[in-house]
Amino acid sequence: MPYRLLSRLFFALLFIAASASWTGVSAQFSQKPGTSTSSVVTTPRVRAELIAHAPEGVGPGQPLWLGLQITHQPEWHTYWKNPGDSGLPTELSWTLPAGLAAGDIAWPVPHTIRIGTLANHGYEGTVLLPVPVQVGPDFQAPLAGNGTLAVRLRATWLVCRVECIPEEGEFALQLPVRGSTALHAAAFAQSQADQPLALAGDGQGSQVRVQGERLQLTVRGLPAAARGQTLALFSETPEVLIPAAVPGKDWTQAWNGDVWTADLPLSPQRGDTPASLPLVLALDQRPADQQAPHAWRTVASVSGTWAAAPRASVSPALAAALAANQAQSAPSAPTSAPLGTLLAALAGGLLGGLLLNLMPCVFPVLAIKVLGFAQHGSNRRAQRLAGAAYTAGVVLSFLALGGLLLGLRAAGEQLGWGFQLQSPAVVALLAGLFTLIGLNLAGLFEFGQFVPGRLATLQARHPVGDAFLSGVLAVAIASPCTAPFMGASLGFAVGMPAAQALAVFAALGLGMALPYLAASLVPAVVGWLPRPGPWMDTFRRAMAFPMFATVVWLVWVLGQQSGIDGAGALLALLVAGSALVWSLTLRGRTRVVIASVLIAGSAWLISAIGQNVIKPVENAAQVATGGSGGTSAANAWQPWSADRAAALMAAGQPVFVDFTAAWCVTCQYNKRTTLADSSVLADFADRKVALLRADWTRRDPAITAALTQLGRSGVPVYVLYAPGKAPVVLTEILSVAEVRQALATL
Repeated sequence: MPYRLLSRLFFALLFIAASASWTGVSAQFSQKPGTSTSSVVTTPRVRAELIAHAPEGVGPGQPLWLGLQITHQPEWHTYWKNPGDSGLPTELSWTLPAGLAAGDIAWPVPHTIRIGTLANHGYEGTVLLPVPVQVGPDFQAPLAGNGTLAVRLRATWLVCRVECIPEEGEFALQLPVRGSTALHAAAFAQSQADQPLALAGDGQGSQVRVQGERLQLTVRGLPAAARGQTLALFSETPEVLIPAAVPGKDWTQAWNGDVWTADLPLSPQRGDTPASLPLVLALDQRPADQQAPHAWRTVASVSGTWAAAPRASVSPALAAALAANQAQSAPSAPTSAPLGTLLAALAGGLLGGLLLNLMPCVFPVLAIKVLGFAQHGSNRRAQRLAGAAYTAGVVLSFLALGGLLLGLRAAGEQLGWGFQLQSPAVVALLAGLFTLIGLNLAGLFEFGQFVPGRLATLQARHPVGDAFLSGVLAVAIASPCTAPFMGASLGFAVGMPAAQALAVFAALGLGMALPYLAASLVPAVVGWLPRPGPWMDTFRRAMAFPMFATVVWLVWVLGQQSGIDGAGALLALLVAGSALVWSLTLRGRTRVVIASVLIAGSAWLISAIGQNVIKPVENAAQVATGGSGGTSAANAWQPWSADRAAALMAAGQPVFVDFTAAWCVTCQYNKRTTLADSSVLADFADRKVALLRADWTRRDPAITAALTQLGRSGVPVYVLYAPGKAPVVLTEILSVAEVRQALATL
């Protein structure tokens, strides 16, 4: 028999175990990025660490400093207390033991970061934001335990390059009470040197005089080291001065003995006139001695009144980033869909299920179905039962996967259709399973060789169960392939209440099973098949090759997730597993000896290279799937992020986004045909359309959220964004004419 019931049962158990394993792994990563219970939080853009300085221990009258040290990735920055034209300052919220009180951040002197015509005040590289802590007279050191104090910090910061990402972190630190804490003494000393010194007499004599749209600033009391030097000026009060004003062009400065004067333009976004204006002045060229004073703080009194102007809102990029962050953290509850929408989703699911039978990844299972129809011959009752059981297997499998998806999303997971193939472990298990099925189809072994005779005859005694599990197998192969019309229906489904959503999943399963259910009920269809005979064995062996082709595809998918080492390790394990299966077909002592050696060798191989299969490689999917039609086409595409897309749109540039995945066959077809077409690429270039690729090969909550906003739950999805227009969502199977027609509307 080409397929024993035991093979179906083995697959079902293996697939369930793989899905459960993936769910367990995903739960470990469901925590929001940037949260931690240690003193260090690491994101793709910064490394933030809570540190302390208490050289004499913790006690009344003893110096105690806490601080957040932020190390930025190249080109990224965070902000000073006055961020400038855009941005938000870092905020620290402390939870301290009784008797301790945290002061304000002792802000180091920032530097100006220019982005086009705008300017921000902030920090790059490594910066320490120190906070003085007052130890009150009522403080009591712990008498028991390990003699430490629990210090907790919640910090929020905005980190920007061109795009801006709001981030946060939870920090915890155990601070010794009696011992010296001075590991970071150098960092705190440098931070102290980087802070502006208060001018003698608190800057008395510093004055700002309002003259129309400009300010005349006079500062007295600067030290001798500053006299005659060019100074940089920072206002601690936002929206008074113009951050991007260029010295020598937009504003001027001069020395008159020990008095420094400046003529400054007022900001168009200024508010009401304050009574005083705190300012920081810093040497434009810092001394070689990093510990030498180089900045001073003064509070200038304001004489005169300026006309207030409306205050500006945050920058478009920041607003988009904050809106996306809020949308991800506060999902709305699903509401019942109108009857028309529900019927359209059901019809789309049914049609999508029908078309799913034509997808290349479903082709290998056709052998099982065709052989099943031929084997029943003229037994009409057996044919009807097999069709009904197969349909039940397909529909129930879609309901199970849909229920699992909806349950995980309700629990806070950012998932979409095809989520099971985002796990390297599931991909590897499926590759092993299909290799085993291919070897069985090729005639290398029969499942009956490895089990008692009573179990080996289960298929003949229970053909209905065999047909049911064939339906489960069909869904396992088909589910990652989003057929045309299926994406919109599933996008509606995940936003509906559970009952309506599951109805759409059931319609999808019914559509996939419908051709075979109809064939089992219509005698004429079965009459078209050849009579059972030797041809069936030849056909069975030929169908091993589509199964092996599926294995090749799965190994390629794993290569996008785990890199070349992961794909190579999986191939080695598949070869070892195939050799082990062959050894079990031998007889006598030869079987025992060779099988024992291969089992030991396989175990060693798993321990040596098995971890490479499930070890993710950063950006492997983007690198591997970035190109589609040669070097020029590959270079045209850039990785997608919501912030990058928002920044491009804010700059007035159209954006085309390809939501794709390595395991999506339709995506790969479109990538190598329409999206690689020279005329399409020329149109993109002529209209200056930015090309972004959102790779969903591995889990990415941001991409899942973007798909949900578009009413989709799977890939491929192709969207054209144009400033001032609604997004245009194209069809799943792209044509050159469709893309060029959409571009012609720009």
